Amino acid sequence: MQKYDPYKKTMLFIASLFNVLIMTFIFACCWYHYYAGMMYGGVRFYRKGNYVVIALYALLLFFFSMMYGSLKIGQLRRIEILLSQYLSLLITNLIFYIIISLLAFRFVAVGYLAAAMLCEMVCSSLWDIVVIDLYNRMFQPWKLLLIYGERPASDLVYKVETRRDKYLIYDAIHVDEGMEKIAERVKEFQAVIIGDISAIKRNDILKYCYANKIRAYVIPKISDIILMGTDRVHVFDTPFLLSRGYTLSFEQRLGKRILDLTLAVPLLLLALPFMLLTAAAIKVADGGPVFYKQIRCTKYEKEFCIYKFRSMVVDAEKDGVAKLAKENDERITKVGKFIRAVRFDELPQLFNIIKGDMSFVGPRPERPELIREYCRTMPEFPFRNRVKAGLTGYAQVYGKYNTTPYDKLKLDLFYIANWSLWMDVKLILMTVKTIFRRESTEGIEEKRAAVSETMDKTSENIEDIVREIVNTTKEQTDNIGKSRKKSKQ
Repeated sequence: MQKYDPYKKTMLFIASLFNVLIMTFIFACCWYHYYAGMMYGGVRFYRKGNYVVIALYALLLFFFSMMYGSLKIGQLRRIEILLSQYLSLLITNLIFYIIISLLAFRFVAVGYLAAAMLCEMVCSSLWDIVVIDLYNRMFQPWKLLLIYGERPASDLVYKVETRRDKYLIYDAIHVDEGMEKIAERVKEFQAVIIGDISAIKRNDILKYCYANKIRAYVIPKISDIILMGTDRVHVFDTPFLLSRGYTLSFEQRLGKRILDLTLAVPLLLLALPFMLLTAAAIKVADGGPVFYKQIRCTKYEKEFCIYKFRSMVVDAEKDGVAKLAKENDERITKVGKFIRAVRFDELPQLFNIIKGDMSFVGPRPERPELIREYCRTMPEFPFRNRVKAGLTGYAQVYGKYNTTPYDKLKLDLFYIANWSLWMDVKLILMTVKTIFRRESTEGIEEKRAAVSETMDKTSENIEDIVREIVNTTKEQTDNIGKSRKKSKQ
């Protein structure tokens, strides 16, 4: 692994580029043999015209492949790579069908393009499977040492365990063991994960890893995320990082509002048929109200009434206590499960965006009582209300429904600290992908909650827990290694 590691990104880029070229070649065959001679007035594209069309297709496909992560081999799971590739192909070919129809001044036959897309999916799947298999053979999972502190590390261990193909926690050590013992243990591993520990101790460990060329995965603190959005000032011979400490400027808010209205109004018109069907399905199912209204908080904790299609039973919170949805929640109706899966329950919030209560992108609006509860354990929670609440957001795209509130807070603050109009556009496009991810709409997993509770209670014995995981992991790793040796022979 160390032999090829310096060339890993270059190798993956070339493999991904070749994949894009294969799919572009398939489209080019379809274009030359059918669509090139269908232009308005019987005009046929020649040379440069064909080159421009094919190049535009390749650029669009590469753009959406980058956007949805189909080129992130080694970072995402195999199924995520394939689904991202299919989504990239679907959107690229849909856009190109519109372009071809505009050039022909009529709706052209979609069959040839659909057949080409199906062929692209098959070829890209085979190519990705081959490349991923070679990648897994050349780059085995990193053997990690977890350095943790007083904050429970159960959630972190759970997350790492879901990616055994990339990371393996082989042992853990408490930061109070001391720098000397930690330095001795670090040498035995390929990389370390530095958990949520005090800044002073974390700095010592990080500097040691940097000095000894040891890879370190660091969980950022909220202060680190704030520093990510600072300006670099070079007035003096000492570098400064300027944290302005306030929200978006007038020009930024104006650009964000223009983007909201530009997207919300036409999307509302396109969504109206689906909204009418959803409303009818909810009404027929149990005869209850179609819409669900609730008080939420937006910028500077200003309260407003959010609109959603009702996905739960009418008396879901009859006791008046705010409850988060759980996996297999009995309160969710059959219609509610479907509209939650496809996100139709969120469509009425387009009215909130047009009214100005919300933005398209921003931290999700929370209920006042939940905000007060979160503030007891997270005093920084109000920081996320420096911008308007959003229909989608950084935490929704890169997190999951069951991501912990503390991690969601970090994701929301990262969005605020690094905001740009392009980031909003990117997150809106990325939201399409979340519809196809089951974990983005699922409730709090009961098994995970039970595991976390058990591990939190025994956080002082987390080394024993990690070792139990390692024992099973080593068996799997040894079996994989034996099978690879046999295949080489």
